[in-house]
Amino acid sequence: MSLNDTASGERVHIGFFGVRNAGKSSVVNAVTGQELAVVSDVRGTTTDPVKKAMELLPMGPVVIIDTPGIDDEGELGVKRVERARRMLASCDIAVLVVDGTRGLSEADRGLIGEFSVRQVPYLIAWNKCDDAGATRMLTELYGADPNIASHALSVSARTGKGVHELKERLAGLAAPDARPRRVVADLVEPGSTVVLVCPIDASAPKGRLIMPQQMTIRDLLDGGCVPVVCRETELAGALRALQAPPALVVTDSQVFGQVARIVPESVPLTSFSILMLRYKADLIEAVRGAAALDGLRDGDRVLISEGCTHHRQCGDIGTVKIPHWLAEHTGADLEFSFTSGVEFPCDLSGYAAVIHCGGCMLNAREMRSRQATAAEAGVPMTNYGVAIAHMHGILRRSLAPIPAALSALDGDR
Repeated sequence: MSLNDTASGERVHIGFFGVRNAGKSSVVNAVTGQELAVVSDVRGTTTDPVKKAMELLPMGPVVIIDTPGIDDEGELGVKRVERARRMLASCDIAVLVVDGTRGLSEADRGLIGEFSVRQVPYLIAWNKCDDAGATRMLTELYGADPNIASHALSVSARTGKGVHELKERLAGLAAPDARPRRVVADLVEPGSTVVLVCPIDASAPKGRLIMPQQMTIRDLLDGGCVPVVCRETELAGALRALQAPPALVVTDSQVFGQVARIVPESVPLTSFSILMLRYKADLIEAVRGAAALDGLRDGDRVLISEGCTHHRQCGDIGTVKIPHWLAEHTGADLEFSFTSGVEFPCDLSGYAAVIHCGGCMLNAREMRSRQATAAEAGVPMTNYGVAIAHMHGILRRSLAPIPAALSALDGDR
């Protein structure tokens, strides 16, 4: 997979924020070297977040996000500000673009506070530094507020001054962890055979595998393992054809029950959805959230949320299968709401539970932000794979390959 083929959820998300006419779009264009955003002297030219996946040296694959002015006004302006703030949930790095001739506004300082609360690494691009007034104001900032000033650097979108330094400092903030995350290869020994069960039904994309399946195969290959891929209809034959039992079987969650009946109890079993949540966010919290499904009662509202916006087919797992299984499991008359893509409620107080997909199209920060939103509202949140395993009575078995999650399950009993 080349850098240009990197999935959006695996790219570093860099958001550019600021008030109207601070020069956000001009700085975005200067950093990317493209006319990515529309530039105009008219205040509020950027009315909706603009996202672009690209390769940006020296960082590599990134998603650049240009947002509306945080000080927008009027009924539409308030909605634009809400959309801009929502983008913060997925930002790995934030850049606050300030019109250096005007200095920091109250709205700017409010954003800096949000960056700190959300623990988003940030830089302040002090734009128009070719203006003497901007230079003077930045000097004053260094003297008045050293903490904020330590994040600031001078740039000029017009001349390109300071843009290279901005990109270098962004690259420093985007430096990968010393211990890279793994999807599955850390759960098995190098050389192990792992069977992957990939249903091909009406909801499967034409001519390709879905992202969790691709990522699992690639991680196994990187780990020196041998992935064997089949459908659930060929699983029994595939297992018989192997000279020795596989080290692990990974299945699509929607056929969890069927696969569990085929795979011997002695063979470890889990799902792509469980692996993705482990990779993206906090699996242990999702395990704890699944227990709350047993307490759902008539009239309770359940939110089912997906990170992608795929075309829904007959028998869709999120809108059809999970509601059906949950109604059977609880015996309750439940109310369901559905969201997809970037649509995720800021206020979850009206829900009794949230069931989320594995989040393969979302980055880790967005997934953790959604978990945090649920936790702050006191609403239990789990995910497709964990919920389905729980409802089929195989949750303990599906967590056995992941010792930390299994310990959490046993500890909560």
